[in-house]
Amino acid sequence: MPYPFVLPTTSCFSFSSSFSCESHPSLLLHASTHRGVVRETLKKYKRLPLSSQAPGLSSVVSSLNGYLPYLFAVDAGLSHRAVQGDEINVVLRTAPTMEWRPTLSEGPVPGKEAARVRVQSLEYEVFFAMSALANAHSLQARASLHPLYVTSTAPVGTQQRQAAVTSATRSLLDAASIYDYLATRAEGLVTNPPCPDISAAAVRAQASLALAEATLLAVLKDDPYPAVVAQDRNQNDTEWMYKAPDMPKVRAHLFARLCLAASEHAAQAHSLCAGRVAGGKVNQEFVRYLEDLRRTSRAKACRFFGIDSELGGQTGTAIAWLHAGLQELGVERKEVKKSGGLGRLKKEWAEKREDRKVEKGVNWGADAGRLEETRVIEMLEAKWTKQNDTILTQAIPPTGPLLAQMPSGREIHSIKPFQPPVLDSGTLEAMRAPPERSDELGNYLSSDEETLAEPVGAFPGTSGEYRTSTPNYY
Repeated sequence: MPYPFVLPTTSCFSFSSSFSCESHPSLLLHASTHRGVVRETLKKYKRLPLSSQAPGLSSVVSSLNGYLPYLFAVDAGLSHRAVQGDEINVVLRTAPTMEWRPTLSEGPVPGKEAARVRVQSLEYEVFFAMSALANAHSLQARASLHPLYVTSTAPVGTQQRQAAVTSATRSLLDAASIYDYLATRAEGLVTNPPCPDISAAAVRAQASLALAEATLLAVLKDDPYPAVVAQDRNQNDTEWMYKAPDMPKVRAHLFARLCLAASEHAAQAHSLCAGRVAGGKVNQEFVRYLEDLRRTSRAKACRFFGIDSELGGQTGTAIAWLHAGLQELGVERKEVKKSGGLGRLKKEWAEKREDRKVEKGVNWGADAGRLEETRVIEMLEAKWTKQNDTILTQAIPPTGPLLAQMPSGREIHSIKPFQPPVLDSGTLEAMRAPPERSDELGNYLSSDEETLAEPVGAFPGTSGEYRTSTPNYY
């Protein structure tokens, strides 16, 4: 599952307070206006309940896509680069001061969000805005995949399943392209970032993560077993007869190598974020997710190698591959089928808790699919063990030699170079006119206010009993 990113929020800022532009006087006003829209959209999204945030992602993506061309135009003017063949002359008067709330940085107290950081460079403004866009693309991928795991309604059809996976893959590859562009840009900086969120290591890790998740979706699109396991728990399923999934032998081996490629990308991302990075430490929940994704990917590879062996009539070797998959997941294999006690109750409680998260649409899949893959492997192990004990009686080899002979991964996706958005010639020509008004903010609050000022006429200490709202500056 794509990682459940938290989108950042930002403070107010007017470009004319720190920059001037003689060639295109209206550019700064338009940049401030679109940044104000981004700020309001992110703040509104954050205040929505977690289960209702998915429909608001399109507004977040639209506002960021509208703001980035103006931000890149100001950045190009500072660097004396032409836009659409038009020279933009932007002059820095004073150092800009913006505030962003990081979401991947480790907070001072576990479970509490990190404090806002002050950004005094337009370069890091670009990093935060584009990181927010990439995170929003990842969240859109989660929203597309969510119906595939809901068991309280009728199962989705094959066409709807493939359409959801295709849409999620497209969103993840867009996110990977943005992360890769930011990582390349960050590696050329000589200053230290204000927080780990926009450090070169963290951004590169997020690019590897998005590529790993997109690779796993290429497998999920044609992998029938997770749907079978979810179908078995769905009370609304109307199919009384069950036919074993068909999977060609060549495709099973190909899927295993794709999963190994995903595990390599997840391992690379984990190595980049496991220690201290520039600006501080990355949230341990994110680091734990990367490790879980690596384990899950290798376990999937073991399962597909087992399917490949079972299709070839080697049931004993297939069962050994399933044992290796459970070992990669860190799950203790039960020798007795009907094992009871506290361990079984704990497992059933964890499964029911994850199912409730899926139904509510809140923080589901935070284990990178470990629980789901465990269910699939245990289902196949029970089926093949019964078959081997009653019919075939093949010896089950040890798992060590099998893991030692695993091949290398195989790539299926490549990250396309990101092309920064640019303003069209007509818009640039129109901004040569003087601005209609000033973009000065006045005496407004300067952050994503969690505590608002006292309402006019309110008795001191009773501000929480009044409905207030932050003024819209633009």
